[in-house]
Amino acid sequence: MPRDKVDVARGANDAYNRRDVDGLFAEFATPDFEYYPGIARALDGGTGYRGREGVDRFAADTSENWEELQTVAEEFRDLGDRVLVLGRMKGRGKGSGVPIDQPFANILDFRGDRIWRSRVYLDRAEGFRIAGLSE
Repeated sequence: MPRDKVDVARGANDAYNRRDVDGLFAEFATPDFEYYPGIARALDGGTGYRGREGVDRFAADTSENWEELQTVAEEFRDLGDRVLVLGRMKGRGKGSGVPIDQPFANILDFRGDRIWRSRVYLDRAEGFRIAGLSE
């Protein structure tokens, strides 16, 4: 029986906040999952992380650069074969201690009841545009 995509999106967000790569791939993501974080998109135009190895690398990069980094999901919109997540990225840089509190839009693309791609936009208007919506 297919799972509700919003429930899958919530579970994946929780796994992200715990840096639970095993749980992400066991329950929520396809083996060829692609992740395009908003910060990387802002810095170099879209470098992504692919598959289990890529997500492990993202988790290591995050641990190396951030004292804390969490996504606070505020709204989930079921768009059929994708879910739009709106929220805030909160954290504190490692070493600098500089805090962030940044709005984001995350488009989760599904294959069946698993996420195959996650694209995070720090400009919510861009996320809405890519999702084919207006704010």
